[in-house]
Amino acid sequence: MTSAPTENPSALAPLRDAVFRMLWLAWLTANVTMWMNEVASAWLMTSLTDSAFMVAMVQAASTLPVFVLGLPSGALADIVDRRRYFAVTQVWVGAIAIILAALSFTGLLSAQLLLVLTFANGIGMAMRWPVFAAIVPDVVPRADLPAALALNGIAMNMSRVIGPVIAGALLASVGSAYVYLLNAVLAVIAFMLILRWRSEPVVSALPGERFFAAMRVGLQHVTQSPRMRVVLMRIFLFFLQSVSLTALLPLIARRLGDGGPGTFTTLLVAMGGGAVAMALNLTRLRQRIRRDTMVYWGVCVHAVAAVAVVLSPTLWLAVPAMAVAGMAWIATANSLTVAAQLALPNWVRARGMSIYQMALMGGSAAGAALWGYVANVSSVPTSIIAAAVIGPLVLLLTRHHGAGGVVDEDLTPTPVSATAPPPVIDIAPNEGPVMVTVEYLIDPAQAQAFNAVMQQTRLARLRQGALSWGLFRDTSLEGRYIEYFLDENWIEHQRRLARFTAADIGLRNRRLSFHIGTEPPRTRRYIGEPIRGFGAPDEG
Repeated sequence: MTSAPTENPSALAPLRDAVFRMLWLAWLTANVTMWMNEVASAWLMTSLTDSAFMVAMVQAASTLPVFVLGLPSGALADIVDRRRYFAVTQVWVGAIAIILAALSFTGLLSAQLLLVLTFANGIGMAMRWPVFAAIVPDVVPRADLPAALALNGIAMNMSRVIGPVIAGALLASVGSAYVYLLNAVLAVIAFMLILRWRSEPVVSALPGERFFAAMRVGLQHVTQSPRMRVVLMRIFLFFLQSVSLTALLPLIARRLGDGGPGTFTTLLVAMGGGAVAMALNLTRLRQRIRRDTMVYWGVCVHAVAAVAVVLSPTLWLAVPAMAVAGMAWIATANSLTVAAQLALPNWVRARGMSIYQMALMGGSAAGAALWGYVANVSSVPTSIIAAAVIGPLVLLLTRHHGAGGVVDEDLTPTPVSATAPPPVIDIAPNEGPVMVTVEYLIDPAQAQAFNAVMQQTRLARLRQGALSWGLFRDTSLEGRYIEYFLDENWIEHQRRLARFTAADIGLRNRRLSFHIGTEPPRTRRYIGEPIRGFGAPDEG
């Protein structure tokens, strides 16, 4: 952490930190290029085809890579140098921008090729987002984290203003090719800002995680986290509904005002401006409104605003409705992002946030395709109204699944590797699997309460990376229980011990409080022995 936490952090407090400020500027620049690309591609598609489905598919093509590649990119962000990885993403985006500019200048860009290159540009976003999400909690104190995430939302929505304004001006004056060319230049600027950051290397006595094992553990951690499961459901459903407005916005802009790129840009700027205004006030609102309440109101207000936009007869009625939609969008998205960040320990944060982004972009891609198809077979207003009705309806049906939680867990790293007794035999790093057994003796009258704690223990062990877990009662002595769990190999066993957090230590103390034996619970560790296959010759 690079600055002291504040008790009542202001919305701009994290920007006082030089490291966060520099990374935030790089993030802002990177997102300006993203929005410039989306605006130019979405508007260009309306001149290449009359199909509403193809226009909506521009957004689907830009978001689908995050859904497909989210987990691999998150695993890489957790196991490689994050600074270099972040920089490489900007090289990729810059290269795609150069290709788009060259094809636009030569007139060789078709609707189908535009979708392919939009997908390729989305790969850069899929690579970039998890690593930045993992960096932020490393450079700001926990107390400033909600404000830092709100600032990230401000950067995203400032880019939603700046990017479309620049893109709209270039589209109206010199054409889309120059938008892509400027994108390449800005990608280089972001690359240089990232290289100025000198991250502190993480010192570990253990070797780096293997790529596929890292993906397995990341996915397992999220699926075994009740809060993360709810957050993923909420963000998927929200973007499934809300994307109808942005995916079909080029077609809405065609019938408002002069129907030109300036109208499209004005609507995007209004939405971005509303989001920025809300983000600056989220810190104060969060002190009075619960996280789940913010999500519920955000979903409903966005639905009403979307209907108002699509039914507005003039641009000047659509603009304030777009601003309200932007306010509701950032309030909902930021609340869910904070919930996800606070539910993830640092060792798996990039993987967890990549899965979160997969859910977000999966909902966005599915929604863009769905509502684009509905608009194609009916009309744009029918599609957006249908999305606006379905969003709050699904929210009502799932209202008992809150993402806020009562109290956020303390995920401060508290490794227990040093407390584990060293082995008395030689063990190779990849030898395994490793089975751990823990023997408890409890008061039979406390069996139900003990089982409830052990159910939480099961989830915690699996989140740390254990392959399997079980609890058995002894048939020969009432009140004696054996807990077992498996780690993939000796290195993964050591790694799991290093992943303990303060919340895990608290859970361990609750388990131990049930033990009534005169000695602490007996813990044993066993290494799996290779067994010869059936029919193997007898060696002895």
